[in-house]
Amino acid sequence: MTRRRTIVVAAILAGALGLTACGTNRQEAPAGGGAASTCDTSKGTLIVGMIAPLSGGLSALGLGMRNSAQLAVDQANAACTVPGYALRFQPEDDQATPQVAGQAATLLSSDPNVVGVVGTLNSSTSQTVQPILAGRDIAQISPANTNPSLTLGQNFATAPARPFANYFRVATTDLIQGPFAANYLVQQSGKQRIAVIDDGKTYGAGLADQFAQQATKLGAQVVARERVGERDTDFSGVITTIRSQNPDAVYYGGEYPVAGPLSAQLAAAGLNIPLMGGDGIVDGQFVALGGRPGDLATNVGAPPELLPSATQFIADYRAAGFAEGYSAYGALTYDAANVIIKGLATALAGGDYSQAKRADIVAAVQNTKLEGASGPVAFDQYGDTTNRVLTVYSVEGDNFAPIQGSTGSFAG
Repeated sequence: MTRRRTIVVAAILAGALGLTACGTNRQEAPAGGGAASTCDTSKGTLIVGMIAPLSGGLSALGLGMRNSAQLAVDQANAACTVPGYALRFQPEDDQATPQVAGQAATLLSSDPNVVGVVGTLNSSTSQTVQPILAGRDIAQISPANTNPSLTLGQNFATAPARPFANYFRVATTDLIQGPFAANYLVQQSGKQRIAVIDDGKTYGAGLADQFAQQATKLGAQVVARERVGERDTDFSGVITTIRSQNPDAVYYGGEYPVAGPLSAQLAAAGLNIPLMGGDGIVDGQFVALGGRPGDLATNVGAPPELLPSATQFIADYRAAGFAEGYSAYGALTYDAANVIIKGLATALAGGDYSQAKRADIVAAVQNTKLEGASGPVAFDQYGDTTNRVLTVYSVEGDNFAPIQGSTGSFAG
């Protein structure tokens, strides 16, 4: 098997991936939408929806997503990006729960003026949302879903088949993220006895499986394979089980509400070993909940703060005065919203909007190529991003920081 190890950040920023400082709708007008009054909006208002956790344990991520999409919509209105129409942003709170996400999707899809939906955050919520939006030909673009089955079907390993033509994502999948993490933990950090734990959800279990497979291929031992509940707070049972196996690291598939306390309880039980996870734990809340210096995580894409392509996004976001930070998925969400807006403008060129145009919007999204805040944005035949960059982070102080030279891609 061929493995392509990490590509240093400097090489990426030098142009290996063609990153630029420009991005759709970012240079035409300020974020506040002050120029919108000069636009022709005589044809009415069209809605860009969002489904994300705006309350609950994952709201730190969801609120950053909401704000980033709002910024894109505001800028599009200021720039008159869709001639004749005003755009309105309608975020819906899914509470990171599939049933609530389904209700949000039903609400949005029942409105004939909804032209696209940004989201979801969780792969499990997307499994519920996908068929609802597909039934109305509404383009869905996730900035955060990573489970491969969403684009490749349940038999993704042997017979990939796209389930929904309207679904896209700008985040790479766990087929890339899991092995990428294993390469780092085994080859760079030298860990050979790894306990793997997940929360049983679509995202966490799938990511842990991909990590474990690659770690084993590299010669490491998966000394324990355990599962906890996403609302568990006491991990003494699973810690007792894995401690007997003398692991030198723990890999956790899940999100920060569990990962932070799990890390703290590992240390309290005398297991002073690093916990590593995926993009679902990359937030300051992980540290606030018990994450420790030296804990590790992978995240999709490169750090926006190091990307010339994200400079304007960051400046505009700060100028907009949002109360919350843009979080781990801000740049990707901004790009997802801009892809919907660009697809809408392309589909309506020379014509008026009707629900029949939704299929044209989906087709335009499929063919989209733009330079986004997160880098080049384009989709393959399955609706997956062609940008397969990831980064390894380590806890420093009260948050995660990228590890120098850890940004790159994986091919296996």
